[in-house]
Amino acid sequence: MINTSLALTYLYLLMYILLSSGVILYNKWVLSPKYFNFPFPITLTMVHMGFSGVVAFFLVRVFKVVAPVKMTFEIYATCVIPISAFFASSLWFGNTAYLHISVAFIQMLKALMPVATFVMAVACGTDKLRCDVFLNMLLVSVGVVVSSYGEIHFNIIGTLYQVTGIFAEALRLVLTQVLLQKKGLTLNPITSLYYIAPCSFMFLFIPWYMLEQPQMDISRIQFNFWIFFSNAICALALNFSIFLVIGRTGAVTIRVAGVLKDWILIALSTVIFPESAITGLNIIGYAIALVGVVMYNYLKIKDIRASQPASPERITERVAKDWKFEKKSSDIYVPNDDSKTGGGGGGSNSASEMIVDEEAPLITSSRLSHIGRTHNPHPV
Repeated sequence: MINTSLALTYLYLLMYILLSSGVILYNKWVLSPKYFNFPFPITLTMVHMGFSGVVAFFLVRVFKVVAPVKMTFEIYATCVIPISAFFASSLWFGNTAYLHISVAFIQMLKALMPVATFVMAVACGTDKLRCDVFLNMLLVSVGVVVSSYGEIHFNIIGTLYQVTGIFAEALRLVLTQVLLQKKGLTLNPITSLYYIAPCSFMFLFIPWYMLEQPQMDISRIQFNFWIFFSNAICALALNFSIFLVIGRTGAVTIRVAGVLKDWILIALSTVIFPESAITGLNIIGYAIALVGVVMYNYLKIKDIRASQPASPERITERVAKDWKFEKKSSDIYVPNDDSKTGGGGGGSNSASEMIVDEEAPLITSSRLSHIGRTHNPHPV
């Protein structure tokens, strides 16, 4: 007899892997001059943000799927606006990288995410500089350098765009922890879109007007409504697939799925985009980086357990608290129902784990991930 709950969990994980990979490949296809030839990454990102913001508005205000949080002008000005600015920047730089470097190489560069997050966390005072973690970060960096050295079509501009986007996303994560947690505010993926997508859209409008709008010749632009609509739907579906997955699996499971997705994506990109050829040195460098990421993950989980008494129940409670959001007004909202529902999460079905996926339109969290690799971001 097949366990229905387990089968559903694997189905959600499969959806997440397929959608996350699909969004990246779709974005590359749309932006690449060799394929759909729409070389306007800011415009594409604005389409995603506008569409996501509209859908989130209907889900929150019209259909009342989730309840809005208590948002004041002070919180919006001091938290939402700066977070939105860095989120918009991470999407802008990350999507622009598609114009210059291959999907496979972009995924390898994204292994730098834990390094960027650690550096930003130390700089902002939310983490301490430790020798063991520093050595892991050094190993990850060495792996990425080796992978870059083995890149056949290395492009310094595309690499700088991608790395800048990674650090912008890392700073967004740190600001999310520092600013939102300080205010006692938690956002799930839907309320994140509701508050931050419109603000990110406005931030993107400025570079769009200065950089892309003057170059947009309507007679030469290949605009296809169904292409852009389906692309935005895929990005939004990825966001919601994460919403489904986080309620049924642990953060470690999701990160393992993310690593599996990266390897699948690297392999698929070389088939779909023949110019994305990879070398043995690419693979060796990426493998070295992943070893560093795994070691970093192990240290973080070990730290969580070491900070608690030996009682297994206390350890389990602490880990669960670290991986889960507290139930707040931004959780799933069931009108006129004061009883506990029996969905996958049992008595706390509204709890959501913090995960970050760089391909989702927006995943905002109240905690930094203890699992190093994202991702941003990154790009939509």
